[in-house]
Amino acid sequence: MANSKLSDAVLVKFYVEGDEDALATLIKRHQSKIYGFIYSKIQDRDICDDIFQDTFLKVIKTLKSKSYNEEGKFLPWVMRIAHNLVIDHYRNSKKMPFQRDSEEFSIFSILKDVTLSVENQIITEQIAVDLKKMIEKLPEDQKEVIMLRFYHDLSFREISEQTGVSINTALGRMRYAILNIRKVVAKHKIILTH
Repeated sequence: MANSKLSDAVLVKFYVEGDEDALATLIKRHQSKIYGFIYSKIQDRDICDDIFQDTFLKVIKTLKSKSYNEEGKFLPWVMRIAHNLVIDHYRNSKKMPFQRDSEEFSIFSILKDVTLSVENQIITEQIAVDLKKMIEKLPEDQKEVIMLRFYHDLSFREISEQTGVSINTALGRMRYAILNIRKVVAKHKIILTH
């Protein structure tokens, strides 16, 4: 299929213009990563299937309403939708205490240890908020690599493909981003551990 060689952004454009095959190509291209992410959080095939389908229903709805504007960041955008649906699943199933979720703080940071004390949860949340503020102040190219690596679980190869730079450049940007964050931490004597 000729579509398989096109970029995500071009396929999104084609789909919005009425080419249904373009969406099929996008789903096929990214399904293992998206499904793998959902499964890593849920580990129940039936629920994963439901969330995977719901993810793409939201994708279709957004694309059809022409309100998609992620400009070439298709996979991170879809991963964010999947992430939010997983959180909704946990909230709705009441398997865990309710915790405010936002871009600054993800529920998955406490899923591994639900025995964390309330105090530790507050400290963990504040650290996440502080760190996000520091990331926001980084140069755009460094911020992008940090977000894709730590917030979207992409490998450096995937980051390289998404951003159109070499793996070495992506690694370099990550290194500079971490050095910049360390400088801010040292300057303000912020303690990032507890």
